[in-house]
Amino acid sequence: EKMNSTMSEEPDALSVVNQLRDLAADPLNRRAIVQDQGCLPGLILFLDHPSPPVVHSALLALRYLAECRANREKMKSELGMMLSLQNVIQKTTTPGETKLLASEVYDVLQSSNMSDMDNVNDMNYRRRKAQFFLGSTNKRAKTVVLHIDGLDDSSRRNLCEEALLKIKGVISFTFQMAVQRCVVRIRSDLKAEALATAIASTKVMKAQQVVKSESGEEMLVPFQDTPVEVEQNVDLPEYLPEDESPTKEQDKAVSRVGSHPEGAASWLSTAANFLSRSFYW
Repeated sequence: EKMNSTMSEEPDALSVVNQLRDLAADPLNRRAIVQDQGCLPGLILFLDHPSPPVVHSALLALRYLAECRANREKMKSELGMMLSLQNVIQKTTTPGETKLLASEVYDVLQSSNMSDMDNVNDMNYRRRKAQFFLGSTNKRAKTVVLHIDGLDDSSRRNLCEEALLKIKGVISFTFQMAVQRCVVRIRSDLKAEALATAIASTKVMKAQQVVKSESGEEMLVPFQDTPVEVEQNVDLPEYLPEDESPTKEQDKAVSRVGSHPEGAASWLSTAANFLSRSFYW
């Protein structure tokens, strides 16, 4: 049976991996996806895909799945997982943001057996996780929390997403719709003002930065009104949200906006079918 022409294959791979990424964004689906026979091997194969957006999207799906501690050992021992992540990190053609994301996934999985030893002490684990986010990667990436006036429905969120995607140096972001916030991971050399400029360009939203005072209280700090020159992304990879920020546990409650757990099971079987057709024929 003749395969479709390559032109029609490409959107297929991207749409499947994007669907898996969106499913993985919902904490309720994470165990099922990793237990599924076809999905994890498929995501690993996507890491070798020639299209950068497919690779980035597959990494975001894996990043979500690794948030569930019960998944980590299985993911780490899955054939080709750690090797493929290393390949993405070492490949000279991999975009910088994708390298950062791949090394975050690698680090989370690599340290999985350590966190199993003190599963009991959850607080300890959380503290270490926050240090992991803010410590080991802060030379290359940083987290900026934005409060966005006007971020009150999904069409506004899409506008915001599009504006952020255009900025070179954005790695990933998470929306906390209930509190009008967006947690953005950016390369350490990108100025946070660039994010404000991009959001102001939507004309319907305005961003302020959320910072903690010395006493630990949160404060909103307005950005300067002078627009910053923003370096545009030319070949846009799909940067999409990373589920958990080191800032608040409330993400859990609000990260599921717009996902459809009830459709997950049927989507998983469709995705697995696609993967088996694509890779195992």
